[in-house]
Amino acid sequence: MPLTEEATSKFIQAGPLKLHYHEAGKGPALIMIHGGGPGAGGWSNYRRNVDHFAEHFRVILPDLPGFAKSDKPKIDSGLLGFMAKAIVGLMEALDIPRANFIGNSLGGGTTLKFALDYPDRAQRLVLMGAPGLAVFTPQPAEGIKHLLEYYEAPGPSMEKLRAFLNVMVYDGSQLTDQLIKERYAASIQPDLIANPILSRSRPIMPEPLWKDFAKIKHKTLLIWGRDDRTVTLDNSFLMLNQLQDVRLHVFGKCGHWAQWEKAPEFNRLVVDFLTASE
Repeated sequence: MPLTEEATSKFIQAGPLKLHYHEAGKGPALIMIHGGGPGAGGWSNYRRNVDHFAEHFRVILPDLPGFAKSDKPKIDSGLLGFMAKAIVGLMEALDIPRANFIGNSLGGGTTLKFALDYPDRAQRLVLMGAPGLAVFTPQPAEGIKHLLEYYEAPGPSMEKLRAFLNVMVYDGSQLTDQLIKERYAASIQPDLIANPILSRSRPIMPEPLWKDFAKIKHKTLLIWGRDDRTVTLDNSFLMLNQLQDVRLHVFGKCGHWAQWEKAPEFNRLVVDFLTASE
């Protein structure tokens, strides 16, 4: 039977933070970190992938601090470092010494920062639409503009969320009303509206991780949608040039959510990469 959101849902105290996560499967640990859009969370980002990966791994889908059902702390600076520290706290609480990582967008940035700060605790890395350094396209990209405006006056709305999600994907017809309603409900929690992680009026400058890409030795798979309008494909080029053990896979007719729009092929590609002997 397919895994369900309710059956896999758990909470744990990870240092000062109470974190929510989903867990399924057995085997080597695989931590899958979601992006930073309104209403994002572990299950929301990876619902089309968790069943497949749970056949091979002990899958952990955390809700990052400030998202979904996890604590909503105030973060004034060092966003990626804060998130990476929360993930290592989660690993300590779950007695996971090392793990493979999949990170989408903000989750990709968190994974890169984790690999830099805690290199011995990371194994192989899969990064989709991770923040790098755009070399050709004007910034901020279209999707980032929608993201930063979501919590600004007059506040969140279904219309704002639908416009944002339409930028996330190549084919907006795949966005169901149910998905939009679920994401909207998750995005309007009172403590989140009072303290959004990402917004135009409360900018948190991301750490310039690109300066340290050459220090990352982990075997890494970059996955991008050619049509990503949020973290554009050219963000991958410096990673491809600087990461020590890296390869890039690009999907055509695909936006920012490669794991969602290209789920069957994505699942096979990533499992093959994570389980290959070389």
